[in-house]
Amino acid sequence: MSISVNLQEIRNRIRQSASGVNRDPNEIRIIAVTKYVDVNQINEAIKAGITEIGENRVQDGVAKFPYLSGKVIKHMIGTLQTNKVKQAVEHFDLIHSVDRAGLVEELTRQAAKMQKKVEVLVQLNLTAEETKHGISVDELPGLINQIRFSSYLIPAGLMTIGPLTDDSELVRPVFRRMREVFMEAARNLELGPNWRYLSMGMSQDYQVAVEEGANLLRIGTAIFKSE
Repeated sequence: MSISVNLQEIRNRIRQSASGVNRDPNEIRIIAVTKYVDVNQINEAIKAGITEIGENRVQDGVAKFPYLSGKVIKHMIGTLQTNKVKQAVEHFDLIHSVDRAGLVEELTRQAAKMQKKVEVLVQLNLTAEETKHGISVDELPGLINQIRFSSYLIPAGLMTIGPLTDDSELVRPVFRRMREVFMEAARNLELGPNWRYLSMGMSQDYQVAVEEGANLLRIGTAIFKSE
């Protein structure tokens, strides 16, 4: 199937899932994950209506961005090393994977140099899997406060990666808890209107993510698959 056909199927499924829980599908945004995708495929996705892309590695995004055929919002969705922060701040619009105090410090330092406001998401690891990055719920208030007291960083929401499983229902409790944490943080820390993004759900579980409140979906394989 073509990228255009794949996207139409994904949009239909998003509408179906959103309708089932009385959500407006227009508030749910698709981020096309382009980690393993070349520029021609990305441009085909842009032609089919994609307006947001996500890269896992800063250097890959920097190499591809000049050759894109349309204007897109650029998301940094992978683990961000401190030595890549300067390029990330320069080239990306939203950083999803903030998970430690040292990274916040370096983001602030580089953003200050560029006099640029940077929206960031805090990455949570709700399943305590050692192979995944992210902080615990207990660590969240401290990291958010460090971000919010920076003059250049804007705490805009949360990101998580669900358990890797073929049974999407096993992911539901994690996504549901993520939504609860998101709402608790908004209320208890008085984060205001900038606190608006819940980034969760990938190719194998995005419908459950929609049902549990996600508004940023990171989808790669389901968009770019050829079968």
